[in-house]
Amino acid sequence: MQEPNQEARLMAVAALGDPVRRTLYELLRRSPGSMSRDELAGSAGIPRSTAAVQLERLVASGLLSTENRKLSGRSGPGSGRPARLYRTVLPEVAVSVPERAYDLAARLMAAAIEKSSADGTPVRDTLEQVAFEAGNELGSAAGRIDGMLAQTGYSPEPDGQGGYILGNCPFHRLAHRHRDVVCGLSAALLAGALSGCADELHQVSSDPDGPYCCARIARSPTLLGPAALEPKL
Repeated sequence: MQEPNQEARLMAVAALGDPVRRTLYELLRRSPGSMSRDELAGSAGIPRSTAAVQLERLVASGLLSTENRKLSGRSGPGSGRPARLYRTVLPEVAVSVPERAYDLAARLMAAAIEKSSADGTPVRDTLEQVAFEAGNELGSAAGRIDGMLAQTGYSPEPDGQGGYILGNCPFHRLAHRHRDVVCGLSAALLAGALSGCADELHQVSSDPDGPYCCARIARSPTLLGPAALEPKL
């Protein structure tokens, strides 16, 4: 299943601001299977008509999916009409503003620890290698570096010189406490993204005085070879 973007998560959180919708969502989240409108209305203690309206709002917000199925298990004439059943799509709903990517950092760190334990390489070196490979995949999928930056939460802004200022650090809280490690991870991720995009017009540059991120994507003065795509931080 595709990971929801920030706008979709914001819509999901807004939908759960209503207490009735939140109750219905929690009933489904805890349920081992799909539930019908009648079951949900009875469990929530609300009219079926109210449940129907609020459930469809949750479907429109991307929190629930539906299917139509005959609960009797029979088919053919006299078996009754199919019931509309609901189930959750997102097991968790979380959002942060500005956007953060702590789950990505956690995955990279866990992978680095596993790899380091298996082959004995230093964790720091392994983390940057893992981050570079992950960035390569993200860049390849996005096709353009600005697309990858936006999708990952860096909030790129043109710097007027052909590059990008990074208007957000997706690892802000981690970087605040573990600056060297996390900034190294971020630089490797960005360098990998440039490689994945086959972008030879930009390079990762240090921006220690930047208001949001310690790196930026600068216009390269020359065409970059593979060696020049190494992190600059």
